[in-house]
Amino acid sequence: MTVSIDRDGEVAIVTVDNPPVNALGQSLRQAVWDAVGTLDADPAIRAVVLICAGRTFIAGADVTEFGKPPVPPHLPDLVDRLEQAGKPWVAAIHGSALGGGFEVAMGCRFRVALDAASVGLPEVTLGIVPGASGTVRTPRLAGVEAAVDLVTTGRPVKAARALSLGLVDAVVTGDLRVEAVAFARKALTQPLPQQISARPVTSPDPAWWDEQKKAITKRAKGEVAPLRALDCLRVAAEAPFAEAMAHERATFLELRASDQAAALRHMFFAERGATKPAHLAEVTPRHIRSAAVIGGGTMGAGIAAALRDAGLPIILIERDADAVQRARVNLDNIFDGAVKRGKLTEAQAQARIDGVTMGSDYARLADTDLVIEAVFEDLAVKRAVFAELGQTCRADAILATNTSYIDPRLIAQGLPHPDRFIGLHFFSPANVMKLLEIVPTPTTSPETLATGFALARQLAKIPVQAGICDGFIGNRILKRYRAEAEALVRQGTPIAAIDAAMRGYGFAMGPFEAQDLGGLDIAFLQREGARAAGQDVPETLGDILVRAGRKGQKTGGGWYDYRPGDRSPQPSQAVASLLAGRVSDSSGLPFDQIANVLVTAMAAEGHAILTEGIARCASDIDLVKVHGYGFPRWRGGPMFATR
Repeated sequence: MTVSIDRDGEVAIVTVDNPPVNALGQSLRQAVWDAVGTLDADPAIRAVVLICAGRTFIAGADVTEFGKPPVPPHLPDLVDRLEQAGKPWVAAIHGSALGGGFEVAMGCRFRVALDAASVGLPEVTLGIVPGASGTVRTPRLAGVEAAVDLVTTGRPVKAARALSLGLVDAVVTGDLRVEAVAFARKALTQPLPQQISARPVTSPDPAWWDEQKKAITKRAKGEVAPLRALDCLRVAAEAPFAEAMAHERATFLELRASDQAAALRHMFFAERGATKPAHLAEVTPRHIRSAAVIGGGTMGAGIAAALRDAGLPIILIERDADAVQRARVNLDNIFDGAVKRGKLTEAQAQARIDGVTMGSDYARLADTDLVIEAVFEDLAVKRAVFAELGQTCRADAILATNTSYIDPRLIAQGLPHPDRFIGLHFFSPANVMKLLEIVPTPTTSPETLATGFALARQLAKIPVQAGICDGFIGNRILKRYRAEAEALVRQGTPIAAIDAAMRGYGFAMGPFEAQDLGGLDIAFLQREGARAAGQDVPETLGDILVRAGRKGQKTGGGWYDYRPGDRSPQPSQAVASLLAGRVSDSSGLPFDQIANVLVTAMAAEGHAILTEGIARCASDIDLVKVHGYGFPRWRGGPMFATR
């Protein structure tokens, strides 16, 4: 790590070089602290540019210091020292200025950013609030409304948006160092702006704060940090700077020691290590330049969209012209929806579509690097697809199956060069959901496995390696979760109480609401297939409902009733009648024990999965449940939550 000082006439350039992301470790804080004193004492220097080497500006705290006692100079003191420096400092931002990095930038008198840069305060995603003036200086810089959005969501903003909010003073292109020095020289010809700590801030009326609290409470679903951040911002808007700083620091220190922060740190490190597993460190993945998807239904279209979002040209194959047309509509709907939500411009959406070739001729795949099968979950259908691929594709093309339950070894039987075959289990909608279960077979080569992880990185997904069993990691635990929930119903616990308890725990919806949304028939057909294959699969309560025509919201009723045009679940007398005799007359489990029972059951299945070697580590199971099944991230996953 180095902090060097160069001089360009009356402007000094302080360069931070602390790879890989210029994190704010103690030695870096000390070096910048010392640079302030050195340059204040230099009469030839009138302004200072703070710039970073490598791919980014200071991207935040040093993760190796997470959970450890802070060592001086403390970051709030460093930010104050920059602001009080005798010479004005200009932060020259490229890449990302996040968390403490952006707080350092706010300590500077000016901020200049490259057009591709972004800034933000993501601390709430780690269960804490900014601890070095993020909640106090931001409203003085950009106003309260912008600060509330920035701090309570943790979402960064791009340079152009940051400029419009007043978070940066200029956006430049080209050579950042040259532009920042020129900006500093020009700034010296004009009166300097007030230090941010001295700027006035106007607080909205109490009703506005109440509205924000309601909205954030609904969004946070039990997460504490966003609401505590709002509290800090209100104090910042209504109290003197020093008082607001003390309140922010006390809140930061309190939350840093909280269970939620510990859980979110656990998830941070699990996510950080997921894309580059240690057991593949020495394996070089195959370079993927082109891809194809077999099947253009909901899942296939979603996978195709994810591949296009990553910039890969793709071929989408369906069985006939009519199916090709339906696939085209599915893909158009995905990108049209992205335009309506402001995620893509119309030009970008059209470019995504233009990169897709559709048809029914497998011969189109002769030179494709990667083919992902995403057809109906039927072994015979999938085998037929791979028989075609084995005859058509290059011998070194990666061939992948997207299956939720079927044993990949059965799918690949007879496939030439089985070392290039792998399971890639996407989650629907595949262009949105972050999780990718990677399922190697005994014949899958290390190179193919490494390519699966490299593809996940390319698609910005969280990859988890899973062994072969019924449902792999995620669906196997889901099956146990649903079975335990049904067991509670049989014991007399009301369906609505179970769902309410899991929402209270932090899930977006409970197990029965979720089944109604996705369709009860999906798991039913899987169970029926197992029964047809001779397996002893006990009847579930869900089977009874499906046989009565209750498949969920799509049929107007599942575990609940639904009125036309209304997705609000209503208690169902029909369900009560169908399940009569199978449900106890007792009151069932007390409400405050429901979540603990269900989460403990999840973790027990997780431990069995670990024992069997289906998952490589407990944190992989937590990643699967958080990113694929809605387990609240701030609880760290079932394994962490029950440790």
